[in-house]
Amino acid sequence: MNGEPVRVLVVDDQQLVREGLTALLELTEDVEVVGQAAHGREALDILTRKPCDVVLMDLRMPVLDGVAATREIRNRHPEVAVLVLTTYSDDDSIRDALGAGAQGYLTKDAGRAEIHAALRAAVTGQATFTTAVSRRLVTALTEQRPRPSEPTPDPSATTLTAREREILGLIGAGLSNAEIAARLFIAESTVKTHINNAFAKIGVRNRAGAVRYAYQTGLVR
Repeated sequence: MNGEPVRVLVVDDQQLVREGLTALLELTEDVEVVGQAAHGREALDILTRKPCDVVLMDLRMPVLDGVAATREIRNRHPEVAVLVLTTYSDDDSIRDALGAGAQGYLTKDAGRAEIHAALRAAVTGQATFTTAVSRRLVTALTEQRPRPSEPTPDPSATTLTAREREILGLIGAGLSNAEIAARLFIAESTVKTHINNAFAKIGVRNRAGAVRYAYQTGLVR
C-alpha cells in the first residue's frame, strides 16, 4: 500500500470489545479505524459511505451475523478484505467463515502485533490463521486426505529447495512463522522470504493452499 495506513472497520456486537479494539488499533502504527459497527447490516451501511481496506469481523451477532455479512461484503465490495476475529474456533465456524470469503481467521486471544500483521497481510491478499485454527485446518485436511499405497509425486520437487520443502512441511504441521523461525534457528524475515519463494513455485497464494499442498505431496506425514 505504499506506506498508506490500513483502513479498518471494527465489527462486534459488544460495545466494550469494539471500543477496546478501536483503542488498541489506534495505537498501532499505519492503521486507521474508519468506523465501528454492532452487526453486519450496520457494517454494510458504513461501507457504502466510507472507504475501507479490511473489516475486522466478529461472527456471532444479531441482525446480520459475521458469516452472512462476510458473504455480502465480498459480493458488494470485493476490494475489501474480511478478517475474522472471534471467540469461536470450532470446525463449523472456521469452515463457514472461510467459505463466505474471509481472508483470515483469528481468535480473540490474539495480541496487537498478531492482529496488525494479519491486517497488513489481508491487504496484500495473504491469509492469516492463528496456530489453533491452522491445526484444525490440518486435521480436516488429514481426515479428507486419500491414503495411497505410494506417496503422491511432488511435481515441484526439482525446483523447491530443501529449506523450502522443510518450511512447507512445518506450515502443514500448523506452525506460525515465529514458531518456524524458532524451530530452524533463523530470522522470521528469512522464513517469510522462503515462504514467498515457495508459494510462487507451487502456485498457491496463502497458508491454506500451502497446508493442502504439504499434505498432498507428503511433506507432512
